[in-house]
Amino acid sequence: MDVRRPLADLRWTRQQSRALVVIPLVLIVVISVVDVLAPPEVHLGPLLVAAPAITASFAGPRTTAGVGALAVLAQTVVAALRTTLLDLNHSVQIASLTVISALVTLFAYVREEHDRKLSQLRSVAEAAQTVVLRPLPHRMGRLRIASVYLAAEAEAQIGGDLYAAVRTGQGTRFLVGDVRGKGLAAISDASLLLGAFRAAAYRQPDLPALVTHLEGAVFGAREVPGGPAEEDEDGPVDDSTQESFITAVVLDIPDAGATIRLVDCGHPPPLVLRGGRVRSLDVRQPAPPLGLTGLLGAGFVVESFAFEPGDIALLYTDGVIEARDHAGAFYPLAERLAGRPPADPQTLLRRLSADLIAHAGGRLGDDAAMVAIERLPAEPGSP
Repeated sequence: MDVRRPLADLRWTRQQSRALVVIPLVLIVVISVVDVLAPPEVHLGPLLVAAPAITASFAGPRTTAGVGALAVLAQTVVAALRTTLLDLNHSVQIASLTVISALVTLFAYVREEHDRKLSQLRSVAEAAQTVVLRPLPHRMGRLRIASVYLAAEAEAQIGGDLYAAVRTGQGTRFLVGDVRGKGLAAISDASLLLGAFRAAAYRQPDLPALVTHLEGAVFGAREVPGGPAEEDEDGPVDDSTQESFITAVVLDIPDAGATIRLVDCGHPPPLVLRGGRVRSLDVRQPAPPLGLTGLLGAGFVVESFAFEPGDIALLYTDGVIEARDHAGAFYPLAERLAGRPPADPQTLLRRLSADLIAHAGGRLGDDAAMVAIERLPAEPGSP
């Protein structure tokens, strides 16, 4: 199951707006009555401007215009009862109230249009999220899986963090990575790597061949005409994109046996939870990040670790362990995992996500992604 951080809903619901309209209406009635009963030298009419101004903060242009019209009508009635409509003081108050009501109605219209466009952008982001970062299935073979993507920006759902899983004939392969940089370039690189992984994960016979293919996809993209490495008359189009790379860890979890095989390309090591203990899968020969291996001429070494039934492997990006609290301390992921009661992957990620956001004071400084994988016991009669 894929768990995502919900976007903050900045718009008032219709029910809330209707309830709040009572406030400016009551304000108009109270000010008008008090103004009529006040001594001749006291004028409370200018306070009526508060009614449409308050309405514009939560309602749309139609409601705002209606409240503004009621305020102007109330000021007109007050003028007729106290003196006359031709009185200069009341005439100026009515004109001023009319102009201000029109301005706040325009403000409400602009705000409503902004909310509408923002809603469209959210829909596009959700569609892009589904295409680029597909939800991981709840079960794959003998594995139970959960994933979470925590966006640093409140209105962004995707970025440079990525994860994917592909079922092969003998097991399941996973990819978790983090693109250097942010913005559209990072999303483009993430999409490129995910596409290459999904296309080759079940065809490449072993992990070194698969990672070599991924390195070729990332490194070779720079040589594509019109790509990041293309130059114009003034030099490189964007020097920063030529230095881009992707830290990643690629795992192979066979159905048979009780092991994890992995290649670590400059990525934070996975953690394995067994009971209340946490073990870090630190490789002896890490590879450079994808995109740099071709420059450095390094190879890929597969290392194996025990992964028994009941164990949960946690894959994550550096946005998790680099989240800071108000004192500047990093999030102690391994310590928070140690001693926790056994939980399924979905419950584990839900608790970790809440704890991580609380540690960071409610807002992350960088995108963070986590994938939890539990090996289930073999079914009776299965090999």
